[in-house]
Amino acid sequence: MDTALRPSVVIWDITYACPLRCIHCYSESGRRPTRQLAADDLLRVAGALISLRPAEVALAGGEPLLVPGMMAAAERISAAGIQVSVYTSGWTLRPEQVEELAGVFTRIHVSVDGATAPVHDGIRGRTGSFERAMNALDFLDDAAELRRAEKGSPIAFGVDWVAVRSNFHEIERFCTDIAPRFRNLAFAGFGAAVPSGLASRQSFADRELLSDAQASLLKHVDFTAHLRSLLPDSVRMTTTDNRMLQMRPDQVERGEVMPGLQVEPDGEVRAMPIYEGTVGNILTENPYDLWARSVARWSHPVVTEALSGAYSMQEWAQAARRIDYHFGSAAVRARIDARPDLQEGPTVGRLG
Repeated sequence: MDTALRPSVVIWDITYACPLRCIHCYSESGRRPTRQLAADDLLRVAGALISLRPAEVALAGGEPLLVPGMMAAAERISAAGIQVSVYTSGWTLRPEQVEELAGVFTRIHVSVDGATAPVHDGIRGRTGSFERAMNALDFLDDAAELRRAEKGSPIAFGVDWVAVRSNFHEIERFCTDIAPRFRNLAFAGFGAAVPSGLASRQSFADRELLSDAQASLLKHVDFTAHLRSLLPDSVRMTTTDNRMLQMRPDQVERGEVMPGLQVEPDGEVRAMPIYEGTVGNILTENPYDLWARSVARWSHPVVTEALSGAYSMQEWAQAARRIDYHFGSAAVRARIDARPDLQEGPTVGRLG
């Protein structure tokens, strides 16, 4: 495969602060120090990302809307002609924020992991999170309606659904019962949870990681056509098993991977987006050197050996644990060792 000269997408986890406690959280946000940068350093990171000229920068976390200075950093990237998207739980979104967000972000993703409150709140770890997500979608829908009437331009907002065993059965119900509530909903994406962070735990893999059959359905033409038939015609739907994030050697050889760069809140750059292990800090090192080190990691012997035979979801989770423990720092390994097992039947509570 010809090595990409630059990443096509940058995932910038701008904070690890989060009001939720999702059982599948790849970054373990809300459970660790925020590692959040000051506003001037956020602008420095933005400048470094611009120099890489990716097609898109996705602001995630944690909850990006909690970060002072986030909008200024996003505006700088957008002004450079790079698409910027944001992923939010909707917990903190206020109606007065929507127009400002719409003026900067190409797409606004609201995380929804259930068609009912018990399922969504159980996965997201906080009572009331489903109601907050629905409120956020209402705010976006109302603002989109007003903007369309006044300016003739839409607000591109939609839903990002992480598919696990306990919500897979509600995907169809979302399409029939939830999506039609929002006239201006632009997109809905259904993607399999990947074995990263808390979702790489053996207990999570055993109870919540999709079965191979379920993951395959997300790419099956008949199943995806069925889901499309249930959604309003105006909603653009995507489904994925997220295998392009796995980075198996045969996938790399065929170019069936996502050439993405992931930046942690303090500027540390992960070698591979869903796996632990960093290659330097974007605040102090040349971004292109960091990208070159990241690409080199794809063919590291530990990576290729761990992933070469990982074809099932369970095998992928086992490989992820091996990669994380090998490349993670002592602090990362301690965090991995301290992860609690997933409880039977996700619990929800009120935090803060």
